[in-house]
Amino acid sequence: MSLAATKVLVVMGREVRVVYTKYDGSLHWHLTMYHLGQDEHGTWLGAQPGSSIRRGSEPPITLPQPHVLLIPKDRWWTAAFNGEPAPTEIYCDISTPPWSDRGEVTMVDLDLDVLRRRADRAVLLVDEDEFAAHQVRYSYPAGVISQARQAAAWLQTAIGDGAEPFAACYRDWLARVAAQ
Repeated sequence: MSLAATKVLVVMGREVRVVYTKYDGSLHWHLTMYHLGQDEHGTWLGAQPGSSIRRGSEPPITLPQPHVLLIPKDRWWTAAFNGEPAPTEIYCDISTPPWSDRGEVTMVDLDLDVLRRRADRAVLLVDEDEFAAHQVRYSYPAGVISQARQAAAWLQTAIGDGAEPFAACYRDWLARVAAQ
């Protein structure tokens, strides 16, 4: 391990594997991040520019920006906050409530996403077509569909209204990663 990598581990905390699956258990997006800390909103993980993410077994994608991920407790979403130059400032995945086990956090991606673009600050609900198709393909139970829709509606309102953690507090966590 290089000296630079050692510095990251010491300053940013332990490695945490982040694994999103689909409803059938198949591997979806996955990456390694670093534990930054916790606050009233949940657990914060961070990754520096140049980190990579993979979808299933596809080749890794290198991310040019720093980003942090909020893992809230008992919520049906996760929230990624991206630094420059990402055009999407906030990207929330609607998912089952995340659970953690020995250095790994896992959740089922339920397709719907809520995002805020950086340039015009527009808040958008995306992937409704995928959500509809996967309701049939994976036989989502009615309760899962209801929770997913409620989470998406709540996120759209919270982000649009500038409620925390979507207003400013994420910037402190993001600054910790960007400063490394």
